[in-house]
Amino acid sequence: MTDVAAITPVNLITGFLGSGKTTLLQRLLGDPALGDTAVLINEFGEVGLDHHLLERIDDTMVLLQSGCLCCTIRGELSEAIKALHSRRARGLVPNFRRLLIESTGLADPFPILSTVQTDPVLKHHFRLGNVIATVDAVNGAGQLARQPECIKQVAVADRLVLTKTDLAAAETTEALVARLRRLNPSAPLWRAAEDRLDAQALLAHDLFALGGKSAIARRWFADEVAGQSHVHDRNRHGDGIHAFALVFDGPVDWTLFGLWLTMLLHRHGTAMLRVKGILNVEGSPTPVAVHGVQHLVHPPVHMAAWPDGDRRSRLVFVVDGLDRAAIERSLTVFLSLGARTPTSAVA
Repeated sequence: MTDVAAITPVNLITGFLGSGKTTLLQRLLGDPALGDTAVLINEFGEVGLDHHLLERIDDTMVLLQSGCLCCTIRGELSEAIKALHSRRARGLVPNFRRLLIESTGLADPFPILSTVQTDPVLKHHFRLGNVIATVDAVNGAGQLARQPECIKQVAVADRLVLTKTDLAAAETTEALVARLRRLNPSAPLWRAAEDRLDAQALLAHDLFALGGKSAIARRWFADEVAGQSHVHDRNRHGDGIHAFALVFDGPVDWTLFGLWLTMLLHRHGTAMLRVKGILNVEGSPTPVAVHGVQHLVHPPVHMAAWPDGDRRSRLVFVVDGLDRAAIERSLTVFLSLGARTPTSAVA
C-alpha cells in the first residue's frame, strides 16, 4: 500500500471569474508554511497575466494555457504535473512538498480533480488535497444563476471563501450565504475581508473525500471519471464567451484610462466577465495592476517591480457577446487623446 503521507498533495483553488482566486493564492503563498509549494496556473486565453500578478516567478511556477476548458485540460495538466515531478526527482527544481493549482474561472473543476485521481502515473506520486472555492459576494448570486460551472465549483469545495463582503450589501451577502449553504452545507466558510485566512486554516485535514459532498457533486465526479460528463466542445460556453488581449506601447495616461474603463463597465458590465491587466502608467516606475468584474472596478495596485523586461501594457478581457474590435476602437480613441495609440495582439 502506498504511504499517503509521502505523496504530494494537490490543492485546487477554483471559483468563477473575478472572484479573487489570484488574490487568495498570493495571500497563501505569503505564509511561511507554504514556502515549499509549487504553483500551476491555468488561464483562459493566449496571454497569461495571473503568474505576473503573483509577483513570484521561479522554476516551480508553471503557466498552463488551454483553449479548451474541459477535455484537453486532462492531457495538458497531466503532462505539466509529470514534468514538475520529473524535474524535482532530478534536482532541477526545489523540493516542493505541495502543488497548488489555480484554475481558470470558466473551468469545470471535475476534469482537473479526476486527472489527479485517476491518471495511472500521477496517482502514485500525487493525491487530491482540499479544494478551495472563492465566491464573489457582489456578483456571486448572478453567476450562480447563469453559469453552471460556478455551481460545480461551489458544490465540490472543501472550503468556501466569500470575497468582497466589504463591497456588498449585508442582505445581498446573507442571501448568497444561504444559497451556498444549500449547495454545499458541509464546507466551512470564511469571509476574506473579515476573517483570518492562512494555510493552516484552509488546508487542515487536507484530504479530498467525496463522502461529505452532495449527491449531485458525487454524481458529477463519477460521470467525469467515467468520461460521460459531456461531448468535447472547444466552445462549450457558447460562441459569445471569448477572451482576447490588447497589448500596447508607451506610457498610459491614468486619468484617461480610468475614465475609459469606468465608462466601459458602466455600459457593458453584465457582459464584461473580467478585465485584468498590467499597465505602464505615466509617472510610475513600476507597473500598475488593474482588475474589473462586471460593473465593479477594484482599486489599482502598484506592483513592486516589472515581472520581466517587457514594459508594454497588457489587458486581458473575458467577455460575453461583446465585440473585440469595438472595445479596441474605443480604447484607441481615449488613449489618442493623450497622444498614445495602442497596437493589439490577439489572445
